[in-house]
Amino acid sequence: MADIISVHSFRGGTGKSNTSANLAALYAMDGLRVGVIDTDIQSPGIHVIFGLNDDEAVYSLNDYLWGRCAIQQTACDVSYALRGTCKGAVYLIPSSVNAADIARVIHDGYDIDLLSDGFRELIQALKLDILMIDTHPGLNEETLLSIAISNVLLVVMRPDYQDYQGTGLTVEVARELEVPRMMILINKVPLTFDLEQIRWTVADTYNCPVAGVVPHSDEMMGLASHDIFAVRYADHPIVTELRLVAKILRS
Repeated sequence: MADIISVHSFRGGTGKSNTSANLAALYAMDGLRVGVIDTDIQSPGIHVIFGLNDDEAVYSLNDYLWGRCAIQQTACDVSYALRGTCKGAVYLIPSSVNAADIARVIHDGYDIDLLSDGFRELIQALKLDILMIDTHPGLNEETLLSIAISNVLLVVMRPDYQDYQGTGLTVEVARELEVPRMMILINKVPLTFDLEQIRWTVADTYNCPVAGVVPHSDEMMGLASHDIFAVRYADHPIVTELRLVAKILRS
């Protein structure tokens, strides 16, 4: 059975989608078949990191949720984004960036139970080793479902007081949902901070393991979500840290 890993943050701007994309790429580089599903239906964006153009995606997650297609028809093979380093495969299930589709989701909603069915169908149809769920920030209905169905929840936070409070709420809710494994990734840490001290403080505050601590990077900021960092800067210390995170999540 595939691992289902949800990558979540309470607030936007933590680097959640970049984290999802880079972990997926690292798993695929190691020969695994990986699905990445964008459940941030109201503000989709991970397709940009993989370089997926609008005309490449015949169907989106929205189409599946509205009964227009099977879930596997929404999957786009984006292994090419790894530029020859992909030993496995990466399939992206994007959400629609059409304004009318986003407005319809907000206004009419959809059958939330279809998401759970779709996750399982996707794993079987594509023979996935890992399904990564890039969630919507906060704690809405589809996010709660994604968290509840996951084997592993990775909570991405910054060392910011608003993030501390929101992460506390996320951790509490995840424990109520009895997620089998939960870990925290501390991202965008200022270079003036003591990384080990931050790791210890967060682990102690939430009584939750810290999978990794990723410092601020001008290279990452300069990339501006236009590429996969682990592909562009394979030997960067951040990629070394993310490789450790990827290993820990599956250990």
